[in-house]
Amino acid sequence: MKYSALLLMLLAFNCQLLFAASTADESVMARFIRYVQINTQSDDTSTTVPTSANQIEFAKQLTQELRELGVKDVRMSEFGFVYALLPANSKAEGLNIQPFGLIAHLDTSPGISGNNVKPIVHRNYQGGDIVLPADPKQVIRVAANPVLNTLIGDDIITADGTTLLGSDDKAGIAAIMDLVARLQKTPEIVHGDIAIAFTPDEETSMGIEKFDVANFPADVAYTVDGGALGNITNETWHAREVKIEFIGQNAHTGKAKGAMINAGYAAASFITRLPVSQRAEETDGRTGFIHLEKANLAVSSAEIEILLRDFKLTDLDKKSELIHDLASKTQKDFPNTEIKVQILDNYQNMYEVIKQHPYLVDYAMQATVRAGIIPKQTAARWGTDGSSLSFMGLPSPDIFTGGHNFHSKLEFNSRKGLEGTAETLFQLSQVFVENAKIESKKR
Repeated sequence: MKYSALLLMLLAFNCQLLFAASTADESVMARFIRYVQINTQSDDTSTTVPTSANQIEFAKQLTQELRELGVKDVRMSEFGFVYALLPANSKAEGLNIQPFGLIAHLDTSPGISGNNVKPIVHRNYQGGDIVLPADPKQVIRVAANPVLNTLIGDDIITADGTTLLGSDDKAGIAAIMDLVARLQKTPEIVHGDIAIAFTPDEETSMGIEKFDVANFPADVAYTVDGGALGNITNETWHAREVKIEFIGQNAHTGKAKGAMINAGYAAASFITRLPVSQRAEETDGRTGFIHLEKANLAVSSAEIEILLRDFKLTDLDKKSELIHDLASKTQKDFPNTEIKVQILDNYQNMYEVIKQHPYLVDYAMQATVRAGIIPKQTAARWGTDGSSLSFMGLPSPDIFTGGHNFHSKLEFNSRKGLEGTAETLFQLSQVFVENAKIESKKR
């Protein structure tokens, strides 16, 4: 029995060594494909952090993988945040290399299923529309995705048509883990302290307030959560959420006259007053929107939720004023229905902070060029964890991941997209080193 137990222990130990070796040598694409098959869909109806238990399981897995890659300072918080520090190596001695962070999120969108994702690799893509096999109605069309014309010869990765892919943000996680593995395997390459964080519930905006900024071992960071190759984002929306409650009075329909106050009609009337020209589907570029996200209509009560977005705070204020004005007009038409309006700030435009640290964007642009990619400074029509972190004292512009059509069954990425992201992160580590050398020479 003793020998059998010892044999089992040795087998388990050898399996751990083999797993560590395999993950260390894993390509960024293989790592990505492995990660997207793990369901981490968040739940926007939950009030806990994380909003779904499967995020904790993925966090535990990443914690273990980081340790197996030789990263010593790894911890997971009670809220499912994974923190790690890849310390400067011995080659960095004598250089005052600024520490920086890399951040990606664990969860996928609550709006589209992330369960049982079946990634498909379309090898050596030669052009044309891509029909997703499990649901032929789901077609990634060149007309709607002209970027496909630049991906001839690439290996394109999609889901099967029944789920999202999860590139947002498993691509960012895979690229960061690839950097860790690469630097651990090549100790002759100089690098400074690189802080790492994987965060829950970015998609629901529920998690980021639990981020431990005070104990994060870097004063600046980058989220790796962007889209097309080359996009460096230093600007996002100012964002607010609107919740409006309409309170009526139910009664038996047979005796409703003079007794029933149908809250649903007031809510519907309010919805029809929202300006068509300001709908999300009618705007692009730097034009903000008023987006009806949810509506629940019933006789006794009705609730609607609206998203307000704009790059300028003054324009967002105008949208808030419009909401109050439309509610007042609705109240006049439905005097017996009680209408309650609540407008809450969600996140702010990171540019207000990032503009005070212009070198962060400059370093990212340099790294992108060194990776062989044309950089483009962009204003994102969405938020990132960096939108909040920047105002929490951790300036965090966003770096691309090569992905497209996020929050959709038509989501895709590619081998070159993932490799380009991973190479950019590596080059970013070297840009920080080289700037430290320049400063050292000045002294």
